[in-house]
Amino acid sequence: MDTLDALRVEILGQDQEFPRIVSGDAPPYKPQDMRGQRRRQEEPPRFEVECRVHGSEGTRARRFSYGGPYNVPIRVHSGEGEEMAEAQNLAQKLLTGHLSAGDLVPGEEIDLSVDQILIEDATGSMTALQFEELGVDRISVPLAVMYVDHNVLQIDDKNMNEHRYLQSFSARYGVHYSRPGNGISHYIHLERFARPGALLLGADSHSTMSGAVGMLAIGAGGLDVAVAMAGYGFSIECPRVVGVELRGELPGWVQAKDVILELLRRYGVRGGGGRVFEFTGEGVSTLSVMERGTICNMITELGATTAVFPADEQTREWLTAQGREDDYVELSADEDADYDETEVVDLSELEPLIAKPQSPGNVVPVREVAGTKTVQVCIGSSVNSAYEDLAVVGAVLKDEIVHPSIEMTVTPGSRQILDTISRGGVYLDLVAAGARMLEPVCGPCIGVGQAPSAGLPSVRTFNRNFPGRSGTVGDEVYLCSPATAAATALKGEISDPRTLGEPPEVTPASFNPTIDDRQILSPPPPEEAQNVEIIRGRNIVPPPEGEPLAETLEEYVLIVVEDDVSTGDMAPDGIGMSLWSNIPECAKYMFDRQDPEFHDRALEWGGGFIVGGHNYGQGSSREQAALSALYLGVRAIIAKSFARIHRQNLIAQGILPLTFADEADYDKVKEGDAWKIENVREAVSSGETELVAKSDSGGEEIRLEARLLTREREVLLAGGKLKYLSEESRSE
Repeated sequence: MDTLDALRVEILGQDQEFPRIVSGDAPPYKPQDMRGQRRRQEEPPRFEVECRVHGSEGTRARRFSYGGPYNVPIRVHSGEGEEMAEAQNLAQKLLTGHLSAGDLVPGEEIDLSVDQILIEDATGSMTALQFEELGVDRISVPLAVMYVDHNVLQIDDKNMNEHRYLQSFSARYGVHYSRPGNGISHYIHLERFARPGALLLGADSHSTMSGAVGMLAIGAGGLDVAVAMAGYGFSIECPRVVGVELRGELPGWVQAKDVILELLRRYGVRGGGGRVFEFTGEGVSTLSVMERGTICNMITELGATTAVFPADEQTREWLTAQGREDDYVELSADEDADYDETEVVDLSELEPLIAKPQSPGNVVPVREVAGTKTVQVCIGSSVNSAYEDLAVVGAVLKDEIVHPSIEMTVTPGSRQILDTISRGGVYLDLVAAGARMLEPVCGPCIGVGQAPSAGLPSVRTFNRNFPGRSGTVGDEVYLCSPATAAATALKGEISDPRTLGEPPEVTPASFNPTIDDRQILSPPPPEEAQNVEIIRGRNIVPPPEGEPLAETLEEYVLIVVEDDVSTGDMAPDGIGMSLWSNIPECAKYMFDRQDPEFHDRALEWGGGFIVGGHNYGQGSSREQAALSALYLGVRAIIAKSFARIHRQNLIAQGILPLTFADEADYDKVKEGDAWKIENVREAVSSGETELVAKSDSGGEEIRLEARLLTREREVLLAGGKLKYLSEESRSE
């Protein structure tokens, strides 16, 4: 049934779950509590529900219009002559529409149902291997897509073995498979699958890009994604919502990349933790879907949970051009909706910005570093490979030549974008200027090809410039907009594009993109999928298993690392990615940049504690960072603070994340210190937060905190999420 007659219901008490149906025989779709139970999710109908809420503040009338197929409240209407219930912002609507357990209170644990899954090959093998361990016969979400866009440069058989494994896995379990060279996952997903109102969970931190179309898109570790794909839903700490009002319009030579760099300038790489950034205001309508995608993609660099734009006329036009107009539903915040925090960005006052080495948060105006000699310019990646991005570069370089000191590469985001720049002439302009055109994959963004010279500036339109991410130890990578990168390529030094004079007029392509999904392989029907043989090469190795949390942890401190250590320091990019499906081999390079002896020391000592600073584990969602620690015998990590996804990955693998009660104690810790932490299991089980690390030498005790949500405690006690779910299944 496509529609239902409006139901009139009453809700007795504001503290009860909404809506509680007391009359009528067609209740609205509401995903059930997914704690320890699988549930194949079905598409609910589109309907309206009217209700009266009786509480201490009197009676309120409320009517929700639910926007099919994802149960997201589109609008809240007041009853005639009655007070309207509290308005919701868009993020709250999306969370409400997918809430299966918990309350939308920032900091509290909530369970969310998942509509779509995004997996890419670098994290995909571990995701797939752990999905197989769940013992289910087929995925239990409406859509899952496997993209091969990272490990595509074969120098031996490892990557090909991985591709064959992932393709056969996808066919066996009902996952769509995007073939190598078809494009970067986030661009293809935005083009072909992202839908307003849906919830996407991606095994890649930049999955947030799909928030550009009014989708709730969240990055997570591979095990969390595997568990959600099996139908258990996704657990997360309820985020705060930051309302970012965009005013005005971007001036010439200023691009969407400068908007997100401005937010990074304000918040740094830690300031967005535990937050969803929702964009509002008159300036929103001036940004195309791809420009919004640039902002949403890089929101994760703030440490944010995700970002979302309203689904508006720009969204409808985008989906129509993609042949997906039926996926459109208007979604926006209610009038007078409240936010936990607010921010204002006047687009008209922005100028070209650039992130200096070695952090996306190290942002300054381009004019401050203008004149810095450069040897390489790379344009592309999952954040700046759209037609509009490449067309600006083509316009700057048309009838010009790349400076003799510069090596320049350009990467289109997808085959669709490659086709568009080819038909529109941009491709020829770039090639004629001396740009090297790369296939539509991640490539140099994750250190696969185009490694720069050590100590010499490389200017890139990418989303991260962590030390060594480019594939070169001692790299000096700057992050900027395509316009700034084009000006730099032309002049041979970092250049403010405004010095080039009037900006070129770049308009959308005069034709709709060619829609060709032949490189996305649909899975066979279930009865045929049963006969698919999964192909495993020699480098496809099952992950290590966690152990139930011990009562006492008595170990040496293996290493003390600084603030903002990234998961790339624990599971390196570049050539190291070919080892990500084999944790014993991958673990050999954990902290290799900080301490080449770390791996051997961990094996010799039989494990130990890792001690870190703020934002430990920032960046990529790669759970190989947690799995490598698990393999090396690490059972607890102590830091000043943790990045969200890595913290979740540690817990999922049974590793206890602890923080210093007094951050000053970090300075007292030295490699080789012998610590004993007692009553660990008892404290975690009872919900106590205080623990003490005692030194064997009788030195000063260090107070620690174990701040954990209820489910996190249960997972740690069991020895990781796989064992937790196994125990839950046996107890049913």
